[in-house]
Amino acid sequence: MAFEPPRRLVRALGENAPDGDDWLEKLPEAAHQAVALRELTVERIQVPGGRSSMVLLVRRADGSPAVLKLAPPRARPESERAALAHWGGLGAVQLLEPYVGEGVLLLERLHPDVSVRSLPEAKALLEAAGTLRRLWVEPPAGDEGAVFETVAERTGRQARAMRASAERDPDVAPLVDTALAARAELLEAPPEHRLLHGTFRQSKVLAGDRLPWLAAGPDPVVGECAFDLARLVRDRVEDLIATSSGASTTRRRVKRLAEALEVDQERLRGWTLFRAVESGVRARRVGRLQDAELLLEFAGWL
Repeated sequence: MAFEPPRRLVRALGENAPDGDDWLEKLPEAAHQAVALRELTVERIQVPGGRSSMVLLVRRADGSPAVLKLAPPRARPESERAALAHWGGLGAVQLLEPYVGEGVLLLERLHPDVSVRSLPEAKALLEAAGTLRRLWVEPPAGDEGAVFETVAERTGRQARAMRASAERDPDVAPLVDTALAARAELLEAPPEHRLLHGTFRQSKVLAGDRLPWLAAGPDPVVGECAFDLARLVRDRVEDLIATSSGASTTRRRVKRLAEALEVDQERLRGWTLFRAVESGVRARRVGRLQDAELLLEFAGWL
């Protein structure tokens, strides 16, 4: 079988590929080796797949279904491995093997084409929020916890990129200034220290056999819960933008999610603002202008 990476993955990784990165070129051979080492039978490559990894639907030697995931170092797969091991299947997809090869994870098979996003909006938010709550646990102590970025570290990198973009693109400077001020205030006294999914949204919550819904594809980070919940607030942003009540609906969503998951409403609003501006500025920087317009308009409502 030819292990050609999906176009979506090639396009996404190409947006921010560092000079000399040859991971995509080596991916087909790496996939062959990973499959052979585990004596797997490949059913198909998941298409369109994700933006940071290639996912193969496979069967193990005993015939049981599984997923083989291959990700480049810049996607932090070893951080994902550590988080999945720490969660132990509670609320998240289960890791099926200990460390075997860098950037390769063998995972429980979920139903990749069925996410909570397929549910009506109110039900989807309820199920997603319930799944997210189960992931918010104390991070591992000592060396085991050192593999995870903190919210301050991750958003610090993002803040530097946002400042640079604002210098080149004055149109986004006011929103960037507001988002950076919100971040600085939020980092002064975070209320808790939890292991977070990091990139949580409705499409990351997939139907399972072991449990009805399980989270997949974390980019884990350690920090306050409002940071994790913030990405969920803007789910289906294109639908929000398309309605005349989008701004008021967004504010109600912030209030409802904050109350349901017992996080401070203003902290959730602040992190939602920062994350929306960061995503919008990044999309604008790489030429995804339609996405950028949606995200920055959404951020303006906050």
